[in-house]
Amino acid sequence: MYRYDEFDRTLVSERVAQFRRQVARRLTGELSEDQFKPLRLMNGLYLQLHAYMLRINVPYGCLSSAQLRALARIARRYDRGYGHFTTRQNIQFNWIALADAPDIMADLAAVEMNTMQSSGNCVRNVTADHYAGRAADEIEDPRVWCELLRQYSILNPEFSYLPRKFKLALTGSPHDRAAVAVHDIGLRMYRDEQGRPGFEVIVGGGQGRTPAIGKTIRQWIEPRHIILYVEAILRVYNLYGRRDNIYKARIKILVTALGIDRFRELVDAEWEQIRATGPVIDDAERARIQACFAPPDYDRAAAGDDPSPAAGISDPAYDAWLRSNVVAHKVAGYAIVNLSLKAPGRVPGDLAADKMERVADLADRFSCGELRINHRQNLSFVDVRRRDLPVLWRALSTLELATPNIGLASDIIACPGLDYCSLANARSIPIAQDLSRHFADTDKLQQVGSLTINISGCMNACGHHHVGNIGILGVDKRGAEFFQLTLGGSADENPSLGDRLGRGLPQADVPAAIERIVDAYLALRGDDETFLQTYRRVGIEPFRAVVYEPQGTTRQVA
Repeated sequence: MYRYDEFDRTLVSERVAQFRRQVARRLTGELSEDQFKPLRLMNGLYLQLHAYMLRINVPYGCLSSAQLRALARIARRYDRGYGHFTTRQNIQFNWIALADAPDIMADLAAVEMNTMQSSGNCVRNVTADHYAGRAADEIEDPRVWCELLRQYSILNPEFSYLPRKFKLALTGSPHDRAAVAVHDIGLRMYRDEQGRPGFEVIVGGGQGRTPAIGKTIRQWIEPRHIILYVEAILRVYNLYGRRDNIYKARIKILVTALGIDRFRELVDAEWEQIRATGPVIDDAERARIQACFAPPDYDRAAAGDDPSPAAGISDPAYDAWLRSNVVAHKVAGYAIVNLSLKAPGRVPGDLAADKMERVADLADRFSCGELRINHRQNLSFVDVRRRDLPVLWRALSTLELATPNIGLASDIIACPGLDYCSLANARSIPIAQDLSRHFADTDKLQQVGSLTINISGCMNACGHHHVGNIGILGVDKRGAEFFQLTLGGSADENPSLGDRLGRGLPQADVPAAIERIVDAYLALRGDDETFLQTYRRVGIEPFRAVVYEPQGTTRQVA
């Protein structure tokens, strides 16, 4: 993992002291809420429905066991005993007292964490493939470039007051696990005709009120030029992006308005101006950062471990867990293990302080002291010896973290919704809990196979409903909560936005509607087809019919 250098430590400690003074001025009334708001947002502090919420950066999803223990202490001392992992590879605490915020930031600084730029109109936490550096299909570890972009963008005065928030995501694998196409800038690595690794640059993706799949602005660029090319994009956005309308301020609006060809012309002209004098990442700088991501000292004797289920334990539940939660590692004898935060009836992404500490202990024992957060609100151990899988499975089962559902119907993304968020129209959490109980049967989950369900409590789309195979959006209808369904969304290397199925449904009708959609898929699918493949082949009408025909929904609908 990356470790803070002296510059990082100085920067973070000075920011903590600065924010401590700002909070003191707010508490005494010297600063009004309007004056304080931009200051707190740049430090990740939101004012929600019931309390302040603090968002903590976890750059590119990498977390050490020591950092997780610190988060557990914060949850227990300053919150209500739990934290919420988000789709942006962050963790949020929802019940923070304003007076405690500087102390929390000081505690975070002690374990090399911070909240800077986790909100505000700036470059947010840079995200990446949560298997980075370990994936069997990886071309190159993208975390080196994530870290260089993080360092270049943090408190960069030119990009601290952009027209709107700005999000970057990177992947170094052909299979996109970082949802790069729905970010302001997405960087996808591949090899050119000469076999050299480089990035495809995608710009103008996003969700919210005006969802968009990003467009390729540059087919391939050498990694050493990527910082300056990203800067050129940011400069054009900063110059031409709208500041008169918050709903039209994101870069996706600008790209659509100008067209990708004109936008490319502006970016390339800017790049030509700055590349002669701007920083280029040379081999020495790259090696300095890359040394921070050196792999652990693997047990070479583990290469001969038998990877078959029968070698460990004879149990159908264990076999199901192996199939859905364990994936290939680039080193023989090792595996990547996903910890599901989606046990039936649980709140997606939530983890209690005592479980954080137990997970930290397991990370030390089984995963070289490191874990990852992914954008589906789960955790991963990335360096597990295959011979340890049975013991680890038993330990995770006692913590309710071994639900065999990764990538399946009950692995649901959900934003906090109206239970916490002042922007939400409806509650997301109860819908997620209902559906997770509805799809609790392991055999049914395995039968259905790959299927993503994403839930947002409003059009801001923090639950990524636009790119769920099944998306669920909470809407307000004359003071009542209703839910609109979309089908066919995807955030992988073949991205798509979901199509609206029809009128909204009351909460009580949603699980039955989802089940009818799933049953229709099982009846329609061809050999080995996923839900998404079947949907793309047959279209929306068969699914609309089973939900909205008279024998379907009988309740009043929006």
